[in-house]
Amino acid sequence: MSIRAMLPVLCLGLAACQSQNPYTDESAPIPPAPPIEQIQSPVYPAAPRDFSSYQNWSWQAPPAGTASITGEELQEMVAGALDQLGLRPAQAERKGELLISARASKETRIRQTYDDYGPHVGAGRYGGGYGYGSGYGVGTSVPIVRNYEEEVLSVRIEMFDAASGQSIWSNRAEARSGGSRAKQQDALREAVQRALADYPPR
Repeated sequence: MSIRAMLPVLCLGLAACQSQNPYTDESAPIPPAPPIEQIQSPVYPAAPRDFSSYQNWSWQAPPAGTASITGEELQEMVAGALDQLGLRPAQAERKGELLISARASKETRIRQTYDDYGPHVGAGRYGGGYGYGSGYGVGTSVPIVRNYEEEVLSVRIEMFDAASGQSIWSNRAEARSGGSRAKQQDALREAVQRALADYPPR
């Protein structure tokens, strides 16, 4: 192709380059920084509670007993167990640093026992009264499952921070209850001791 023939094509190309560029270097402005009071501080886990700071307590409400255990008996046993933990009752007409809630209930549990004597191996004589020979025998036994009901005394104890009203600790325990009143009192005492065995939490 001759130079004269190429000149119109080059002119058209130069004219196209001089047209307005649709792309600009303009951009949206950067938004201003938020006020300092709106910036959220990082969330840290709450500090562990210092249970040693609690020195005294009072009842949140009178303890509730059962048909066979009175509230007064439960109150006496819980107070004695708290005393062994170093917690003293608050002075009269003053609220303690801890508020204590306690209740007892009598419940029925289904227990299962398994009697499995395992395989048996034995040796002996056989063959009539005079014993014509000797031999060995192997036997197995089927496990025997027995279900039976038993009565238990269940105790639940809960502690509240008196200043905030927040529940800070609770536990529940139970013990087998016998038929006599003395055995029921022993079961109540054992359940109270078990419930408070995990205080303070470690």
